[in-house]
Amino acid sequence: MGIASIGIPGLLIILVLALILFGPSKLPQLGKAIGTTIKEFRNGANELMDSENEKTK
Repeated sequence: MGIASIGIPGLLIILVLALILFGPSKLPQLGKAIGTTIKEFRNGANELMDSENEKTK
């Protein structure tokens, strides 16, 4: 069971909880921070994969 199995009702519940916890003014900042974090994680993972591919050549 992963995050892909949450579905639309689960996402709506998470959104409502985020609105209650952080308020509507903080959600854009929170979304931007999450997006930046995911982007940095992907870049790091790609760099690691590229370095492993260079070692195997």
